Amino acid sequence: MVITYHGGQYFKLVRGDTVIAFNPIAKDNPAQWPTVKFGANVGFSSLQHPNFNGFTQLSSANRQLFTIESPGEYEVGDVTVHGFGVKTTYEGVARYNTIYQVQFDGINIVFLGVLDDPDIGSDILGALADVDIIFLPIGGGDVLEAPQASKLAVKLEARCVIPMHYDKAALQTFLQEEGVEKLKPVDKLTIKKKDLAEMTGTVVVLQS
Repeated sequence: MVITYHGGQYFKLVRGDTVIAFNPIAKDNPAQWPTVKFGANVGFSSLQHPNFNGFTQLSSANRQLFTIESPGEYEVGDVTVHGFGVKTTYEGVARYNTIYQVQFDGINIVFLGVLDDPDIGSDILGALADVDIIFLPIGGGDVLEAPQASKLAVKLEARCVIPMHYDKAALQTFLQEEGVEKLKPVDKLTIKKKDLAEMTGTVVVLQS
C-alpha cells in the first residue's frame, strides 16, 4: 500500500487497482487549502464541511466512486469499514464526526477525522483494537492539541502514527511530545502488513 498526503486531512491510499481517499478537500473550501483531483474507488468524509467532503475531486471516468460519509458498516470490494459517530465542534458549531476503522490490504487503519476530544467512549475504544495505522489530527483549535493527540495514539497502541491537520508549530510540538524532533517528512509511505509488525508507535510525517 502506498499513502500520500494532500494537506488538511486529505489522504490517498493505493493498493493495486484500488484507490481510497480520506476527507478530500473541496475546490471552494473556507480554509483556502489547495486541493488535488484524482480518481478513487472509495471516498470517505468524516464531517460534512467543504474542508473535508470534496467528493467531486475524486470523480473519474475510469472509476466508479463509492462515498461513505456517516457511521455504519460497509463493504466495498476488498475494503471493509466500520464508522463510529462522535460529537465534535467545528468552527463553533456542534456537529458529528465519524471515526473510521478500515481494513485495507490486510491492514487495520483508524482515521480519527475532525476529532476535538480525546475522551472517546469505551465502546469505541474497545472496537478500535489492534491498530496498525492511525491518522491523527494534531493542530489544536477545532481538533486535538498535540499533547492530547500523542496520548490518544499511545492509548490506542497504534503501530504507525501519521499526523494531519496541523501547522508548522503544532507539528513541532507533536514531534517533541513523541521524542522525534528531527524527524524529516517523506513524500510517500510504502508499507506492507509485515512491516507494521516491527513498529511500535512509529511516527511518519508525510509531505503535502
